[in-house]
Amino acid sequence: MQDISSQTHTACEECDLLIAVPAVAEGERAECPRCGHTLTQRPRQGFERSLSFALAACVFFAISLAFPFLTLANGGIENVMTLPEASIAIWREQDPVLAVIVFLAIIALPIALIGTIIALVTPLVLNKQAAWLPGVGKLMFGLNDWAMVDVFVIGTIVSLVKIAKLATVILGLSFWAYILFAICLTASLSGLDRLQVWKAIDAATP
Repeated sequence: MQDISSQTHTACEECDLLIAVPAVAEGERAECPRCGHTLTQRPRQGFERSLSFALAACVFFAISLAFPFLTLANGGIENVMTLPEASIAIWREQDPVLAVIVFLAIIALPIALIGTIIALVTPLVLNKQAAWLPGVGKLMFGLNDWAMVDVFVIGTIVSLVKIAKLATVILGLSFWAYILFAICLTASLSGLDRLQVWKAIDAATP
């Protein structure tokens, strides 16, 4: 019989049914009995994989900032652009608000999100207690709602399809590094189930 002390009550995100979610072991998940929506899951070595992908994302992100993102060639004239220059170019077009939004969405927020993931997961992997984990957890989940790395990648690809009709587009190392960064960031977040993270934080908070 399941110990009631090991259960957490939550509302299903799909049908709003209030459910007592039991503790799940590694590799298991709990589903809503009404609609089948996954309430929580605990991937095998989820925190370890999340940390590994986050560290890999840091490497790819550094590469994406250091090398050319793309080159546009038309009529013998080439224009090389790096990732930071995207927001700078918008600023020069007299649109500072959009420039700041682009900078935050593709550079500042992703850096902050990766930093919070590493700061949160490292003590959990090492079984260390830290009083600041609840604050970092709130910040990480809050940043995750605003970081739009995947939206930027999709938007860039769509834009390149249109630009390719007007000029020759040469994709730089930064472009591919940023895509790998987006993949690693997504993989890192996939191992961080919200309910399981907060249970781990409660256990690791003195």
